[in-house]
Amino acid sequence: MKRTELIMGMPITIEIIQAKDNKPFTEAFNYFRKIDEKFSPYKQNSELSQINRGLDESRYSKEMKDVLRLCEDTKNITNGYFDINNQGTLDTSGLVKGWSIDNVARLIYKKGFKDFYIEAGGDIQAVGLNKEKKPWAIGIRNPFNIEEIVKVVNISNLGVATSGTYLRGEHIYNPKNNYKSPKNIKSLTVIGPDVFEADRFATAVFAMGQEGIMFIEAMPGFEAYMIDDNKIATYTKGFNKYVA
Repeated sequence: MKRTELIMGMPITIEIIQAKDNKPFTEAFNYFRKIDEKFSPYKQNSELSQINRGLDESRYSKEMKDVLRLCEDTKNITNGYFDINNQGTLDTSGLVKGWSIDNVARLIYKKGFKDFYIEAGGDIQAVGLNKEKKPWAIGIRNPFNIEEIVKVVNISNLGVATSGTYLRGEHIYNPKNNYKSPKNIKSLTVIGPDVFEADRFATAVFAMGQEGIMFIEAMPGFEAYMIDDNKIATYTKGFNKYVA
C-alpha cells in the first residue's frame, strides 16, 4: 500500500509493502503533523516559535531538548557549518525533517513491517526491498531541469537526502560567510546509514560549497553526488556502487 499527504508544506509519501490497512499510515502521518506543530518556524503557536519569542528553557519539551542537542552536536562535527541560529532566530529545519522521517521509520519497523519507503521533500529512508523484491530505486534530479533524472541509485536500509536551490530557491546559508548563500554549487545528494544522518550532513555540506564533498569523502559510511553551477558532477569514490 502507498499513501501521500501534504504535511510540513511538502508531499510526504509512505509505501509499506506488507500493509493490509491504513492504520500504520495514519499513525505515521499523525506523527509528522505533531512534529510540524512543534518545530515549524512558520506557525506562531509552535514550540519553536515560542522559543524564538523567549520561552523559558525550563518549559522546553523533551523532543525539543533532544533536537537542540543533536543540532549542537552536528554544529560541532561540521566545524560550525551547521548552525540553526540565523541572526538570533532558531530554525531546526535542516535537521528535523530527516530526524522525523527516521523516527517514523523506526515506528513502522517496530510494528513488524520490514519493507517500506518514506519520502518527505526529497529526503528518503528505504528499508528492505520493494514489491519486486529488489533494492529501492531513487532518482537524482537534474537541478537545471527537474523533470530529468540524471542518476538512479539502488539502496536498501539506507537514507538519501538532497540539498539544493533548484526547488525552494536560496534557503541554505554559510554561517561562516555572513550567512550568504554558497556559490558554485547547485545540488548535493548524500547517501548515509539512515536519513537522519544523510539529511543533517547534506545541509551542512551544501553550506560549505564545492569543498563540502571532500568532507563526505572523509566520512566512513557516506557517499555524495554534487552538481555545480557549470553542470559538472563530482562524486565520492564509493558512490558508483549504488548507481543502477
